[in-house]
Amino acid sequence: MMMDYTVSPLGDEAVVLEFGVEISGEKQKQIMAVSAYLDDHPIQGMVEYIPAYTTITIFYNALEVIANSTGTNAYEHMLDEIEKMISRLPENFETESNVVEIPVCYGGEFGPDLEVVAQENNLTEKEVMDIHANGEYMVYMIGFAPGFPFIGGMSERIATPRKDSPRLTIPAGSVGIAGGQTGVYPIETPGGWQLIGRTPLELFRPDEEVPILLQAGDSIRFFPISEEQYSNWGRERS
Repeated sequence: MMMDYTVSPLGDEAVVLEFGVEISGEKQKQIMAVSAYLDDHPIQGMVEYIPAYTTITIFYNALEVIANSTGTNAYEHMLDEIEKMISRLPENFETESNVVEIPVCYGGEFGPDLEVVAQENNLTEKEVMDIHANGEYMVYMIGFAPGFPFIGGMSERIATPRKDSPRLTIPAGSVGIAGGQTGVYPIETPGGWQLIGRTPLELFRPDEEVPILLQAGDSIRFFPISEEQYSNWGRERS
């Protein structure tokens, strides 16, 4: 796979692969290709990797890397291994995207900023709901809070800046907008996103083997539900 990237150190035991500064579907495809390769062919001494919007950070154990190197220092050995990895990536990388449908009760007490988003974009609240619920989305990265998905693909027609003063408490499940992206708060936490609705789904489930519902690369589909459906969601599926 042909790709433009740079590599730089992050402290003594990490390297950052950067694929540019512009967030795009093509960059996400490259990051997913590298992630998939690292899953199947982890670099000797690698501890973990963290994908983000335009970067992948690889953390490693320097002593283990040096023990398996050919005389170079740990960082230079990682550079060599990364170059080999990139050269082995398939030209046309394709991966099956996990599709997750997320029900959202828009507006009212669940979406106190729906009116703000509508006024910011000269739309009605119904138009904001329809645009948000009919978008094609992808999870670009997980961060900020356990299981918090930064979701790209939202229409610029409903893009809205963060609030000037963050709320001290945002309920778990709140669906928000910040700039040109959308996301879902998995736990109760402070935050400055414009809240347009809430989902009854639990995105963070610490008692389960896989504690977070969403992963980078997942495709997301939002769909509207009523307050009654929200209240009965768990009982209807138990």
